Amino acid sequence: MSKILIFAGTIEGRSLAEELAGSGTQVHVCVATEYGEKLLPKGDNLSITSSRLNAKEMKQLMEAEQVSLVIDATHPYAVIVSENIKEACKEAETAYLRLLRDSLQSENEDIIYMESVDEAVEYLKTVEGNALLTTGSKELEKYTGVPDYKNRFYARVLSTPEVAAQCAELGFEGKNLICMQGPFSEELNYAMLKQIDAKYLVTKESGKAGGYLEKIEASHLAGAKAIVIGRPSKEEGISYSECLKLLIENYGLKTKRQITLAGIGMGSEENMTVEVAEACQGADLLIGAERILEALNKNDRPIFESYKPMEIRAYIEEHPEYKRIVIALSGDTGFYSGAKRLLEELKEYEVTVLPGISSCIYLCAALQTSWEEVRFYSIHGREENILHGIRTQEKVFTLMGGKQGMNELCRKLIEYGFHDVWLSVGERLSYPEEKITKGTPQELLEQNFSELCAVLIENPAAKNTVITPGLPDEAFIRGKVPMTKEEVRSISVAKMRLNSSSVIYDIGAGTGSVAVELALMADKGKVYAIEKKKEAVQLIEENKRKFGVDNLLVIEGTAPDAMKDLPIPTHAFIGGSTGNLRSILIQLLASNPSIRVVINAIALETVVEAVESIKALGITDAEFVQASISKAQTLGNYHMMMGQNPVYIIAFTGGSVEMKGDFHKANLCSCSDSQVSGRMEVHEDETA
Repeated sequence: MSKILIFAGTIEGRSLAEELAGSGTQVHVCVATEYGEKLLPKGDNLSITSSRLNAKEMKQLMEAEQVSLVIDATHPYAVIVSENIKEACKEAETAYLRLLRDSLQSENEDIIYMESVDEAVEYLKTVEGNALLTTGSKELEKYTGVPDYKNRFYARVLSTPEVAAQCAELGFEGKNLICMQGPFSEELNYAMLKQIDAKYLVTKESGKAGGYLEKIEASHLAGAKAIVIGRPSKEEGISYSECLKLLIENYGLKTKRQITLAGIGMGSEENMTVEVAEACQGADLLIGAERILEALNKNDRPIFESYKPMEIRAYIEEHPEYKRIVIALSGDTGFYSGAKRLLEELKEYEVTVLPGISSCIYLCAALQTSWEEVRFYSIHGREENILHGIRTQEKVFTLMGGKQGMNELCRKLIEYGFHDVWLSVGERLSYPEEKITKGTPQELLEQNFSELCAVLIENPAAKNTVITPGLPDEAFIRGKVPMTKEEVRSISVAKMRLNSSSVIYDIGAGTGSVAVELALMADKGKVYAIEKKKEAVQLIEENKRKFGVDNLLVIEGTAPDAMKDLPIPTHAFIGGSTGNLRSILIQLLASNPSIRVVINAIALETVVEAVESIKALGITDAEFVQASISKAQTLGNYHMMMGQNPVYIIAFTGGSVEMKGDFHKANLCSCSDSQVSGRMEVHEDETA
């Protein structure tokens, strides 16, 4: 990039000079005073002229420095200076770019707009009360035309000896002269206005960087009217961000970008950490969902409304002018947050993650209870087996979502028998309208709750929950349907080698005793109980409700046809096959070659069918166990051991199948096309 000349009479100009010099670009900066020079950064790529130049001198400087572009970043009221810069650029045949400050004028009954200082002076002659003058020292003499100005007016000017001397000559001295370098914070402006009992604040509309917003907010809080002297003319030019984008695209400027993922807590400003608040305050661009941006964007900085990672990345790539980008996320960045996906999407950038206060921590604090023993869930746009947590944990926290979220949860708790659990529902947490409602599922069932709320569910009975397999036979609703007995069930479940996220088929599910045990173990997974008998299907549904296993789904039909449209399984238990064992095994292996299978067999014919199928399918690690269980029965004063039918338990893992040669052709001959449709073809494609 060739050398650039900046006339830097504003913060934007100084910031741009620092940005360019820091990126290795040669920059020459013109400021009017030695004081302005002191505000500029130092560096090998930056040279400075600190004196007032006329148009001829500007042209000479452009030619001497051999600049390719001139950026006019002078103050909006420096009209004559801007005209001289334009004339010099025209004479030197050098590209000219005007950098504008954003106008922040708005309709407000506490703001009075004036065209000029002269008009403001005439207005002040007609009213009473003190005024803080913040329009600078150059036009201060005009205010001396107001009667009693020495007592009524307080001038705030730059802190240089020359300026202080000029003000004293005009009669502004002592307590009526405030010499300080701005811009000033809202708090300091407010303190000054209250100290002098000001009824008016006079300012020029000099943009965000000039501290304009802080003056307006302070005057509003102090009960003073703001007299705003508008810009002298409608200027043509581009904003700071547009200027950066142009330099990046057309002049090869390289910028270092910093992206921050910020957890803003519940949403109120007071709920944010200081670190997050400072990051948002210093951002060039704020990104977030609509409700989050409403709480953050008080200073009208650029925003992009989105919560979708790919959409956010695309926008960042399209707008290289933004250096400090804050993506605001509700709650804490590590607690059911979009931060995880955003980090994956933005991995090529430098990203900082700032935590926030999570809804769980906030709600538990409001309830004066601890959260270290809480199990966490979110059913906001997610499917979770929350009933397992409620059954096994004394405290469960969940985020809610959807119009009927709370009502549906209460109905489900009642349906599954959780009548005595205690719910504390938090709505609009941290906001003035915060509301926490407590009660049982029945008490809260008909109440209205906001879509986005947080719930702490307490179940004192959970501390006695049994976590090992082997539920007593009498615990199940039976009927006349055969059931896998307790001890055999325990061995079979152990042979399954489950994990918490397993997807399991229980084929020939009977009463659902095995399916229930599997669903209790695989609390983050799914169990599909496949059963052809209507009476058995009804019993499974009843046992599902009794044991509160919401992750158990009942499929009425005969395997393997009933398996056709189900998700791919990781495990399968076969308690009954209706003579279709080989075709069932073929479809299971076609769906998942590494599936874990456990088969129960009582009849010798079933054992023979299992052995022949295992041999034909090339399974090499099959384990055969015969379980002969005897249980004592009381006969008078004696206990007699009564034997149950011996059961064969056969287990294997599909990864051991030798998939050599024409495996599929050899083993599909005994099955109909409908029994092995779809999935076998997919499997063949994957192994080709």
